[in-house]
Amino acid sequence: MNTVKIGIIGVGNMGSAHARNILDGKVPGMELTALCDHNPERLKPFAKVKAFGTAEDLIAGDTVDAVLVATPHYDHTTLGIATLEAGKHLLVEKPISVHKADCERLITAHKDPKVIFAAMFNQRTDPHYTKLRSLIQDGELGEIRRVVWTITDWFRTFSYYASGGWRATWKGEGGGVLLNQCPHQLDLWQWLFGMPQSLRAFCGIGRYHDIEVEDDVTCYMEYGNGCRGVFMTTTGEAPGTNRLEITGERGKVVVEPAEHGGIRFIRNEVAMTEWSKTTEGGFTKPSTWNVEIPVKGGNGPQHVGILKNFANAILKGEELIAPAAEGIRSVELANAMLYSGFTDATVELPLDGAAYEKKLKELIANSKFEKKVEEKLASDFK
Repeated sequence: MNTVKIGIIGVGNMGSAHARNILDGKVPGMELTALCDHNPERLKPFAKVKAFGTAEDLIAGDTVDAVLVATPHYDHTTLGIATLEAGKHLLVEKPISVHKADCERLITAHKDPKVIFAAMFNQRTDPHYTKLRSLIQDGELGEIRRVVWTITDWFRTFSYYASGGWRATWKGEGGGVLLNQCPHQLDLWQWLFGMPQSLRAFCGIGRYHDIEVEDDVTCYMEYGNGCRGVFMTTTGEAPGTNRLEITGERGKVVVEPAEHGGIRFIRNEVAMTEWSKTTEGGFTKPSTWNVEIPVKGGNGPQHVGILKNFANAILKGEELIAPAAEGIRSVELANAMLYSGFTDATVELPLDGAAYEKKLKELIANSKFEKKVEEKLASDFK
Protein backbone atom coordinates (compact mmCIF):
# COMPACT_ATOMS: atom_id res chain seq x y z
CA MET A 1 0.00 0.00 0.00
CA ASN A 2 1.37 3.38 -1.07
CA THR A 3 -1.65 5.50 -0.23
CA VAL A 4 -4.18 5.37 2.60
CA LYS A 5 -7.71 5.76 1.28
CA ILE A 6 -9.64 7.41 4.09
CA GLY A 7 -13.32 8.14 4.62
CA ILE A 8 -14.70 10.72 7.05
CA ILE A 9 -17.94 10.15 8.93
CA GLY A 10 -19.35 13.46 10.17
CA VAL A 11 -18.67 16.56 8.08
CA GLY A 12 -19.36 19.29 10.61
CA ASN A 13 -16.76 21.82 11.67
CA MET A 14 -13.96 19.36 12.46
CA GLY A 15 -14.82 16.78 9.82
CA SER A 16 -14.86 19.39 7.07
CA ALA A 17 -11.56 20.86 8.31
CA HIS A 18 -9.94 17.43 8.14
CA ALA A 19 -11.39 16.91 4.65
CA ARG A 20 -9.96 20.20 3.39
CA ASN A 21 -6.53 19.45 4.85
CA ILE A 22 -6.42 16.11 3.05
CA LEU A 23 -7.78 17.48 -0.24
CA ASP A 24 -5.27 20.34 -0.10
CA GLY A 25 -2.44 17.81 -0.10
CA LYS A 26 -1.27 18.58 3.44
CA VAL A 27 -1.17 14.88 4.37
CA PRO A 28 1.25 12.97 2.11
CA GLY A 29 0.23 9.39 1.53
CA MET A 30 -3.45 10.00 2.32
CA GLU A 31 -6.35 10.29 -0.12
CA LEU A 32 -9.89 11.30 0.81
CA THR A 33 -12.12 8.79 -0.99
CA ALA A 34 -15.42 8.89 0.93
CA LEU A 35 -17.64 11.08 3.09
CA CYS A 36 -20.82 10.53 5.04
CA ASP A 37 -23.07 12.93 6.93
CA HIS A 38 -26.76 12.92 7.85
CA ASN A 39 -27.06 16.44 6.39
CA PRO A 40 -26.55 16.40 2.58
CA GLU A 41 -25.85 20.14 2.59
CA ARG A 42 -22.52 19.57 4.31
CA LEU A 43 -21.39 17.31 1.49
CA LYS A 44 -21.94 19.86 -1.29
CA PRO A 45 -18.53 21.59 -0.93
CA PHE A 46 -16.92 18.17 -1.48
CA ALA A 47 -18.89 17.11 -4.55
CA LYS A 48 -15.86 15.34 -6.09
CA VAL A 49 -15.60 12.93 -3.14
CA LYS A 50 -17.83 9.86 -3.12
CA ALA A 51 -20.71 10.32 -0.67
CA PHE A 52 -22.38 7.50 1.26
CA GLY A 53 -25.92 7.55 2.59
CA THR A 54 -25.02 5.68 5.75
CA ALA A 55 -21.92 5.22 7.85
CA GLU A 56 -22.39 1.47 7.67
CA ASP A 57 -22.14 1.54 3.86
CA LEU A 58 -18.97 3.64 3.98
CA ILE A 59 -17.34 1.28 6.46
CA ALA A 60 -18.38 -1.94 4.71
CA GLY A 61 -17.19 -1.13 1.19
CA ASP A 62 -13.74 -1.26 -0.39
CA THR A 63 -13.66 2.51 -1.01
CA VAL A 64 -11.67 3.11 2.17
CA ASP A 65 -8.75 1.58 4.05
CA ALA A 66 -9.30 3.82 7.06
CA VAL A 67 -12.07 5.80 8.73
CA LEU A 68 -12.01 9.08 10.62
CA VAL A 69 -15.00 9.43 12.97
CA ALA A 70 -15.90 13.09 13.61
CA THR A 71 -19.51 12.77 14.73
CA PRO A 72 -21.20 13.78 18.00
CA HIS A 73 -19.64 11.92 20.90
CA TYR A 74 -21.87 8.92 21.54
CA ASP A 75 -21.42 7.71 17.96
CA HIS A 76 -17.66 7.46 18.46
CA THR A 77 -18.18 4.16 20.24
CA THR A 78 -20.64 2.47 17.89
CA LEU A 79 -19.02 3.66 14.66
CA GLY A 80 -15.57 2.98 16.05
CA ILE A 81 -16.46 -0.60 16.92
CA ALA A 82 -18.04 -1.13 13.48
CA THR A 83 -14.87 0.19 11.81
CA LEU A 84 -12.54 -2.02 13.84
CA GLU A 85 -14.70 -5.09 13.33
CA ALA A 86 -14.58 -4.44 9.57
CA GLY A 87 -10.77 -4.53 9.76
CA LYS A 88 -10.37 -0.85 8.82
CA HIS A 89 -7.85 1.50 10.41
CA LEU A 90 -9.52 4.00 12.75
CA LEU A 91 -8.84 7.57 13.78
CA VAL A 92 -11.44 8.89 16.21
CA GLU A 93 -12.01 12.49 17.30
CA LYS A 94 -11.82 13.37 20.97
CA PRO A 95 -13.15 12.12 23.30
CA ILE A 96 -12.86 8.54 22.12
CA SER A 97 -16.14 7.81 23.96
CA VAL A 98 -18.44 9.62 26.38
CA HIS A 99 -17.79 7.43 29.42
CA LYS A 100 -15.28 4.89 30.67
CA ALA A 101 -17.46 1.81 30.10
CA ASP A 102 -17.91 2.73 26.43
CA CYS A 103 -14.16 3.38 26.13
CA GLU A 104 -13.55 -0.15 27.36
CA ARG A 105 -16.02 -1.54 24.82
CA LEU A 106 -14.34 0.38 22.00
CA ILE A 107 -10.80 -0.56 23.04
CA THR A 108 -11.79 -4.23 23.43
CA ALA A 109 -12.97 -4.22 19.80
CA HIS A 110 -9.41 -3.50 18.67
CA LYS A 111 -8.20 -7.10 18.36
CA ASP A 112 -5.89 -6.99 15.33
CA PRO A 113 -2.53 -5.30 16.05
CA LYS A 114 -2.11 -4.71 12.32
CA VAL A 115 -5.09 -2.36 12.42
CA ILE A 116 -4.00 1.13 13.44
CA PHE A 117 -6.22 2.77 16.06
CA ALA A 118 -5.45 6.41 16.92
CA ALA A 119 -7.09 9.41 18.56
CA MET A 120 -7.14 13.06 17.50
CA PHE A 121 -5.20 14.43 20.44
CA ASN A 122 -3.57 17.12 18.34
CA GLN A 123 -2.16 19.11 21.25
CA ARG A 124 0.35 16.33 21.83
CA THR A 125 2.13 17.82 18.80
CA ASP A 126 2.52 21.23 20.50
CA PRO A 127 6.25 21.77 21.18
CA HIS A 128 5.47 23.44 24.53
CA TYR A 129 4.09 20.15 25.83
CA THR A 130 6.46 17.79 24.04
CA LYS A 131 9.39 19.73 25.54
CA LEU A 132 7.76 19.79 28.97
CA ARG A 133 7.25 16.03 28.81
CA SER A 134 10.91 15.46 27.97
CA LEU A 135 11.95 17.69 30.91
CA ILE A 136 9.77 15.62 33.25
CA GLN A 137 10.87 12.25 31.89
CA ASP A 138 14.54 13.24 31.93
CA GLY A 139 14.28 14.18 35.61
CA GLU A 140 15.08 17.87 35.08
CA LEU A 141 12.22 18.91 37.38
CA GLY A 142 12.87 16.25 39.99
CA GLU A 143 9.90 14.71 41.74
CA ILE A 144 6.78 16.76 41.04
CA ARG A 145 5.07 18.22 44.11
CA ARG A 146 2.28 20.41 42.76
CA VAL A 147 0.52 21.08 39.44
CA VAL A 148 -1.94 23.90 38.76
CA TRP A 149 -3.59 24.32 35.36
CA THR A 150 -5.93 27.23 34.77
CA ILE A 151 -7.49 26.66 31.36
CA THR A 152 -10.32 29.18 31.11
CA ASP A 153 -9.85 30.47 27.55
CA TRP A 154 -12.47 28.11 26.08
CA PHE A 155 -15.05 30.93 25.98
CA ARG A 156 -18.32 30.00 24.26
CA THR A 157 -21.44 32.10 23.64
CA PHE A 158 -25.14 31.35 24.02
CA SER A 159 -25.29 31.10 20.21
CA TYR A 160 -22.65 28.38 20.25
CA TYR A 161 -24.78 26.21 22.51
CA ALA A 162 -27.90 26.98 20.44
CA SER A 163 -26.22 25.74 17.25
CA GLY A 164 -27.09 22.07 17.71
CA GLY A 165 -29.76 20.10 19.53
CA TRP A 166 -27.23 17.51 20.69
CA ARG A 167 -24.86 20.07 22.15
CA ALA A 168 -24.52 20.55 25.92
CA THR A 169 -27.08 17.88 26.84
CA TRP A 170 -26.63 14.63 28.74
CA LYS A 171 -28.35 12.70 25.98
CA GLY A 172 -26.61 14.34 23.03
CA GLU A 173 -23.11 15.09 24.28
CA GLY A 174 -22.76 13.44 27.67
CA GLY A 175 -21.28 16.52 29.30
CA GLY A 176 -20.04 20.04 28.70
CA VAL A 177 -16.62 21.64 28.94
CA LEU A 178 -15.00 18.42 30.24
CA LEU A 179 -16.31 16.32 27.33
CA ASN A 180 -16.07 18.84 24.50
CA GLN A 181 -13.29 21.36 25.06
CA CYS A 182 -11.05 19.95 27.78
CA PRO A 183 -10.36 16.41 26.56
CA HIS A 184 -7.20 18.01 25.14
CA GLN A 185 -5.94 19.30 28.49
CA LEU A 186 -7.12 16.22 30.40
CA ASP A 187 -5.19 14.06 27.93
CA LEU A 188 -2.11 16.24 28.34
CA TRP A 189 -2.50 16.13 32.11
CA GLN A 190 -2.35 12.33 32.28
CA TRP A 191 0.28 12.22 29.50
CA LEU A 192 2.54 14.52 31.51
CA PHE A 193 1.76 13.66 35.13
CA GLY A 194 -0.03 10.31 35.14
CA MET A 195 -3.32 9.50 36.83
CA PRO A 196 -4.14 10.65 40.37
CA GLN A 197 -5.27 8.33 43.15
CA SER A 198 -8.29 10.46 44.04
CA LEU A 199 -10.00 13.73 43.21
CA ARG A 200 -12.67 16.08 44.47
CA ALA A 201 -14.41 18.33 41.96
CA PHE A 202 -16.96 21.14 42.04
CA CYS A 203 -18.95 21.37 38.81
CA GLY A 204 -21.10 24.35 37.90
CA ILE A 205 -24.10 23.10 35.90
CA GLY A 206 -25.17 25.88 33.54
CA ARG A 207 -23.37 28.48 35.62
CA TYR A 208 -22.81 30.80 32.65
CA HIS A 209 -25.18 29.42 29.99
CA ASP A 210 -28.67 28.01 29.59
CA ILE A 211 -27.50 24.38 29.47
CA GLU A 212 -27.98 21.24 31.59
CA VAL A 213 -24.31 20.23 31.73
CA GLU A 214 -21.17 21.63 33.31
CA ASP A 215 -19.62 24.86 32.01
CA ASP A 216 -17.40 25.53 35.04
CA VAL A 217 -15.17 23.08 36.95
CA THR A 218 -12.62 23.28 39.74
CA CYS A 219 -10.93 20.01 40.69
CA TYR A 220 -8.41 19.02 43.37
CA MET A 221 -6.33 15.85 42.85
CA GLU A 222 -4.03 13.74 45.03
CA TYR A 223 -1.22 11.44 43.86
CA GLY A 224 0.43 8.49 45.57
CA ASN A 225 3.74 10.32 45.99
CA GLY A 226 2.08 13.22 47.80
CA CYS A 227 1.81 15.45 44.73
CA ARG A 228 -1.25 17.72 44.64
CA GLY A 229 -3.00 19.02 41.54
CA VAL A 230 -5.61 21.68 40.79
CA PHE A 231 -7.44 21.87 37.47
CA MET A 232 -9.75 24.79 36.66
CA THR A 233 -11.74 25.28 33.47
CA THR A 234 -14.81 27.05 32.10
CA THR A 235 -16.45 28.22 28.89
CA GLY A 236 -17.86 31.29 30.61
CA GLU A 237 -14.87 33.61 31.15
CA ALA A 238 -13.34 36.05 28.69
CA PRO A 239 -10.57 36.66 27.83
CA GLY A 240 -9.61 33.64 29.92
CA THR A 241 -6.26 32.12 30.82
CA ASN A 242 -4.16 29.15 29.77
CA ARG A 243 -1.47 28.81 32.42
CA LEU A 244 0.21 25.59 33.54
CA GLU A 245 2.51 25.75 36.57
CA ILE A 246 4.48 22.77 37.83
CA THR A 247 6.50 22.73 41.04
CA GLY A 248 9.16 20.05 41.31
CA GLU A 249 12.10 19.43 43.61
CA ARG A 250 14.35 21.17 41.07
CA GLY A 251 12.22 24.29 40.70
CA LYS A 252 9.17 25.76 39.01
CA VAL A 253 8.08 25.60 35.37
CA VAL A 254 5.46 27.89 33.85
CA VAL A 255 3.89 27.29 30.44
CA GLU A 256 1.66 30.01 28.94
CA PRO A 257 1.62 29.48 25.16
CA ALA A 258 -0.46 32.57 24.34
CA GLU A 259 1.35 34.89 26.76
CA HIS A 260 4.94 33.70 26.52
CA GLY A 261 6.72 32.23 23.53
CA GLY A 262 8.74 29.68 25.46
CA ILE A 263 8.86 27.82 28.76
CA ARG A 264 9.99 29.55 31.94
CA PHE A 265 12.02 27.35 34.29
CA ILE A 266 13.08 28.86 37.64
CA ARG A 267 15.57 26.17 38.58
CA ASN A 268 16.78 25.49 42.10
CA GLU A 269 20.53 25.00 42.39
CA VAL A 270 19.77 22.58 45.24
CA ALA A 271 16.60 20.45 45.39
CA MET A 272 14.11 22.10 47.73
CA THR A 273 13.71 19.20 50.19
CA GLU A 274 17.45 18.66 50.37
CA TRP A 275 17.91 22.39 51.07
CA SER A 276 15.19 22.33 53.73
CA LYS A 277 16.82 19.41 55.55
CA THR A 278 20.43 20.62 55.37
CA THR A 279 20.42 24.42 55.63
CA GLU A 280 20.90 26.12 59.00
CA GLY A 281 18.87 29.21 58.08
CA GLY A 282 15.17 29.27 58.92
CA PHE A 283 14.04 31.55 56.09
CA THR A 284 16.56 31.02 53.31
CA LYS A 285 15.71 29.53 49.94
CA PRO A 286 18.04 27.78 47.49
CA SER A 287 19.60 29.98 44.86
CA THR A 288 17.92 29.79 41.47
CA TRP A 289 18.64 30.10 37.78
CA ASN A 290 16.12 31.83 35.55
CA VAL A 291 16.08 29.61 32.46
CA GLU A 292 14.17 30.61 29.33
CA ILE A 293 13.57 27.52 27.21
CA PRO A 294 12.71 28.57 23.64
CA VAL A 295 9.97 26.75 21.75
CA LYS A 296 10.20 26.65 17.98
CA GLY A 297 7.38 26.02 15.57
CA GLY A 298 4.55 27.88 17.28
CA ASN A 299 1.87 25.45 18.39
CA GLY A 300 3.14 22.62 16.19
CA PRO A 301 1.45 20.75 13.33
CA GLN A 302 -1.70 20.02 15.36
CA HIS A 303 -4.47 18.18 13.40
CA VAL A 304 -2.36 17.82 10.27
CA GLY A 305 0.43 16.36 12.39
CA ILE A 306 -1.88 13.67 13.77
CA LEU A 307 -3.19 12.88 10.26
CA LYS A 308 0.38 12.56 8.93
CA ASN A 309 1.34 10.34 11.84
CA PHE A 310 -1.75 8.16 11.30
CA ALA A 311 -0.88 7.73 7.60
CA ASN A 312 2.76 6.97 8.39
CA ALA A 313 1.77 4.45 11.06
CA ILE A 314 -0.25 2.57 8.45
CA LEU A 315 2.26 2.89 5.60
CA LYS A 316 5.60 2.83 7.41
CA GLY A 317 5.00 1.47 10.88
CA GLU A 318 5.67 4.82 12.54
CA GLU A 319 4.91 4.94 16.27
CA LEU A 320 1.62 6.65 17.04
CA ILE A 321 1.66 10.03 18.76
CA ALA A 322 -1.76 9.37 20.30
CA PRO A 323 -2.76 5.71 20.54
CA ALA A 324 -6.53 5.63 21.03
CA ALA A 325 -6.25 3.19 23.94
CA GLU A 326 -4.72 6.02 25.97
CA GLY A 327 -7.88 8.06 25.39
CA ILE A 328 -9.67 6.21 28.18
CA ARG A 329 -7.63 8.13 30.75
CA SER A 330 -8.86 11.60 29.83
CA VAL A 331 -12.43 10.27 29.71
CA GLU A 332 -11.97 8.68 33.13
CA LEU A 333 -10.72 11.99 34.56
CA ALA A 334 -13.72 13.84 33.10
CA ASN A 335 -16.15 11.18 34.36
CA ALA A 336 -14.59 11.16 37.82
CA MET A 337 -14.84 14.96 38.10
CA LEU A 338 -18.51 14.89 37.12
CA TYR A 339 -19.23 11.94 39.44
CA SER A 340 -17.57 13.80 42.30
CA GLY A 341 -19.76 16.79 41.56
CA PHE A 342 -22.91 14.64 41.38
CA THR A 343 -22.17 12.83 44.65
CA ASP A 344 -20.56 15.75 46.51
CA ALA A 345 -17.73 13.43 47.51
CA THR A 346 -14.13 12.48 46.83
CA VAL A 347 -13.78 9.86 44.09
CA GLU A 348 -11.11 7.17 44.22
CA LEU A 349 -9.46 6.09 40.97
CA PRO A 350 -9.73 3.81 39.05
CA LEU A 351 -13.33 4.96 38.58
CA ASP A 352 -16.15 2.44 38.66
CA GLY A 353 -17.17 2.77 35.02
CA ALA A 354 -20.43 0.86 35.46
CA ALA A 355 -21.53 3.11 38.32
CA TYR A 356 -20.83 6.21 36.27
CA GLU A 357 -22.65 4.81 33.24
CA LYS A 358 -25.69 4.11 35.47
CA LYS A 359 -25.62 7.69 36.79
CA LEU A 360 -25.37 9.13 33.29
CA LYS A 361 -28.33 7.07 32.12
CA GLU A 362 -30.33 8.37 35.11
CA LEU A 363 -29.50 11.94 34.14
CA ILE A 364 -30.69 11.28 30.60
CA ALA A 365 -33.88 9.51 31.72
CA ASN A 366 -34.79 12.19 34.26
CA SER A 367 -33.90 15.22 32.15
CA LYS A 368 -36.65 17.81 31.85
CA PHE A 369 -34.39 20.28 30.06
CA GLU A 370 -35.79 21.79 26.87
CA LYS A 371 -32.96 22.68 24.53
CA LYS A 372 -33.38 25.86 22.53
CA VAL A 373 -31.93 25.50 19.04
CA GLU A 374 -31.58 28.25 16.45
CA GLU A 375 -31.87 26.53 13.10
CA LYS A 376 -29.93 29.27 11.35
CA LEU A 377 -26.97 28.41 13.57
CA ALA A 378 -27.33 24.65 13.40
CA SER A 379 -24.06 23.11 12.27
CA ASP A 380 -23.28 20.27 14.70
CA PHE A 381 -19.68 21.46 14.79
CA LYS A 382 -17.53 19.97 17.51
